[in-house]
Amino acid sequence: MDFGSFCVASDSTSNSSHLNYSINQNTKRKRKKRVTTKKTMENEAEKRWGFEVKKELNRAREAEVAALRYASVSLMESVDKNDPRPVIPLGHGDPAAFPCFRTAAVAEDAIVDSVRSSMFNCYAPMFGLPLARRAVAEYLNRDLPYKLSADDIYITLGCMEAVEIILTVITRLGAANILLPRPGWPFYESFAKRNHIEVRHFDLLPERGWEVDLEAVEALADENTAAIVIINPCNPCGNVLTYQHLQKIAETARKLGILVIADEVYGHLAFGSTPYIPMGVFGSIVPVITLGSISKRWIVPGWRFGWLATNDPNGVLQKSGIVGSIKACLGVRSGPSTLIQVKLNLSLLEGINSDMEFAVQLAKEESVIVLPGIIVGMENWLRITFAIDPSALEDGLDRMKAFYYRHARQEALNL
Repeated sequence: MDFGSFCVASDSTSNSSHLNYSINQNTKRKRKKRVTTKKTMENEAEKRWGFEVKKELNRAREAEVAALRYASVSLMESVDKNDPRPVIPLGHGDPAAFPCFRTAAVAEDAIVDSVRSSMFNCYAPMFGLPLARRAVAEYLNRDLPYKLSADDIYITLGCMEAVEIILTVITRLGAANILLPRPGWPFYESFAKRNHIEVRHFDLLPERGWEVDLEAVEALADENTAAIVIINPCNPCGNVLTYQHLQKIAETARKLGILVIADEVYGHLAFGSTPYIPMGVFGSIVPVITLGSISKRWIVPGWRFGWLATNDPNGVLQKSGIVGSIKACLGVRSGPSTLIQVKLNLSLLEGINSDMEFAVQLAKEESVIVLPGIIVGMENWLRITFAIDPSALEDGLDRMKAFYYRHARQEALNL
């Protein structure tokens, strides 16, 4: 019997069976893999990771930024693109953007000499170069009744980092709250909210030259209040607080047992008859943390050189642990003011119902940008900077005057 053909036939049938079996097994594995993958994806969707961004915090941050971004974008978009005149930016103060504002040549030369010396190419100590700390101490000591040492000075990346450092220190105090001025610089509130610091606002009183409402401060403070922020010269109002009022602030803070955070980035930029007095003068009454920089007075915001100074001749900040906390935070890190605040009397205007409407319409008709006060917590005021070229400032104010006459009610024109 010829088994050859049979054997071949048998082998062929056997191979076909094996092939079909293999195909079926592969199909089953793929189906199983798809099911497993689907389950894995479902599990991943349900799994909670420790590094997930908290949506509620993200929404809060987006809301904070949105107001400023909306104002900026909407105002620029309101400018008539067919207007041949240049846009006059009276809302944001950065004089360094204009060629007529230059820092002193001696400051520029000092930077060049420092770069060429090759002495400062290394990593700086965490609290700043000793030479820089001594220089800031000597600068501040000119106006103080006591002497700061280099150990009282901490160099920061501009004043903004100094703000971040001291507010981070506040977060380490537990369930603390801070008192912020209204109107005020928005960054304080933004940073505080992102770091779960409760914010309580006290008003600056325009009828008293933007003095602090001290009665409101006492009513707002409680046992969890850690600090009060005083911006002098004031951003955004441009006023300068008197010696007598600063002393009352110090005495009120001492009575309440709270720290004074003195934002003096506009220090010594004071027009008018009221001289600038640093809050540190009252350091023997209440501990004062002074925040400052060279950005405004020397017109070099891009150089990013600031400081945090502890004005505390009685050693309260050392005993309370604040100094140690400042050092710990730094250890983990990688004119008068050049503006004025103007009150809008909307009853004198036709068809304009808010400061935002005023600013948008002004941008649209006159290509002049001013900052609506609502952005800094002061509804129906305007923030106007004069840190621009004088001829542009004059042109901008003339355009604003023309805008007013165009929109003023008839009875207002008869006044």
